[in-house]
Amino acid sequence: MKTVIKTSLGLMLSLLLIGIVFFLYNQPTAPPAKQQNFGATYQAGHYQIQIKLNPDKPKIGNNQLTISLRDGKDQAITDANIEAYAEMPAMGSMQAMREPVSIDNSHAGLYQGHYSLPMNGSWPISIAIESPKYGNAKLVFDMNTSRTGVELMQATASELSPQHKQADIPKQQLATFNVDSYRRQLIGVTTTDVVCRKLLKIIRTDARVTYNQSQITDINLKYDAWIGQLNADYLGKTMQQGKTLFTVYSPDLVSAQDEYLDSLKQNYAFGLRKAARRRLALWDINSTQIKALEKRSQAIEYLPITSPVNGTIIEKNLVAGSAVKAGTRLLRLADLSTVWVEGQVYEADLPWIKVGMSAHIILPGHVEQSYTAKVIFVDPILNPQTRSAIIRVQLDNANGLLRPDMFATLSLHIDLGERMVVPEQAVIYSGEQRIVFVDKGHGRLLPVKIKTGLRNDDMIEVLDGLAKGDIIVTSGNFLIAAESKLKSGLAQW
Repeated sequence: MKTVIKTSLGLMLSLLLIGIVFFLYNQPTAPPAKQQNFGATYQAGHYQIQIKLNPDKPKIGNNQLTISLRDGKDQAITDANIEAYAEMPAMGSMQAMREPVSIDNSHAGLYQGHYSLPMNGSWPISIAIESPKYGNAKLVFDMNTSRTGVELMQATASELSPQHKQADIPKQQLATFNVDSYRRQLIGVTTTDVVCRKLLKIIRTDARVTYNQSQITDINLKYDAWIGQLNADYLGKTMQQGKTLFTVYSPDLVSAQDEYLDSLKQNYAFGLRKAARRRLALWDINSTQIKALEKRSQAIEYLPITSPVNGTIIEKNLVAGSAVKAGTRLLRLADLSTVWVEGQVYEADLPWIKVGMSAHIILPGHVEQSYTAKVIFVDPILNPQTRSAIIRVQLDNANGLLRPDMFATLSLHIDLGERMVVPEQAVIYSGEQRIVFVDKGHGRLLPVKIKTGLRNDDMIEVLDGLAKGDIIVTSGNFLIAAESKLKSGLAQW
């Protein structure tokens, strides 16, 4: 009986052993490196590189790294020598920490290594590859214990193939770098979304109230004379149309009156009377005064000179009793019922300004009251010294509150329509280039070159480089710029 049992047990063990061998023999072999789930393929020179972490999310303690190397023809590269290390950047008083990665060539095209992390945080990993056939390459990957996988930050190679040039690597892979929450708080980083909104351009300029030059009148005489009574006797006096400004005596004027009266008394031919009357008219003696002369039948020695307009005396060159020459400007009258406001606009803003557009005017002494008017003139000639041109608006001044030479602020509001814009403080100027930092999430930032367009006081239009909804850094930009150059070795902008 014992013999039968031993025989049965032996037979069962033999069958079990055969089954295990059969099971192991029929298991599929591990797929080649190219077929494993390594994720993204990165290129540097002739190298096609894939990288896999185990665990996917790095942890404190031991970790494993697997690298797949293939050439442009998808053939495994087996003769490469790889050196790698993970390094936590310096933070505050804490110095940088470097942890080496020991890498061996396990089998065709696959290189495995081990590394140990002493603490959580950002651990960018640098990989240097050397091959006699394919040249050298160096890659820097962003790695953090707070997320899975890696992301390429920088890739350089000593020899670049025409098919795989550095420029072919996506822009975000080349430049992305990590700034953890602690560093962000120290730097004072804030972000905002890229949005499309109506852009309003405001052009402001200092301005000055001046006379309406189309309503200025000069008073002079066409004959030599002497001033008699003077009613326009001081600057700033307002004169009404038809009122006497002053009286004048002129022998020639008296002679012309007598000649006209004689033509009436002697019943001269109509043509002679008409010529005598025309002579008086040419000397600015109006029809009312001529009728008064006819009624009086006697020449007047001191003829009254009346104001042709309602106006204020802004220039006076005579006194009572003074002798004046023909053609001399004796008075200048300005109608102040309307005034001009003129400002200087720089050359760059002139294309936006058109005659007829609305303008807003504020006077320092009348801050609570603003004026709105239309642009009536844009100077077609540029001042070569100031590189600016005059723009002009006209204001009603029936109440007399606006006085020439008062200072004012003139502003033009130009609706530029809906544009994609970013805040002014989000843009870093570097020569002719414009840089913004895009927040890619999980602490990653991407410096992006953008093309800018129009701007107002606080917003800039973005023509290229960003998309609506992108999240960008709006403060701490210059410290972020320094951080990016230290961490990822970006070229100078």
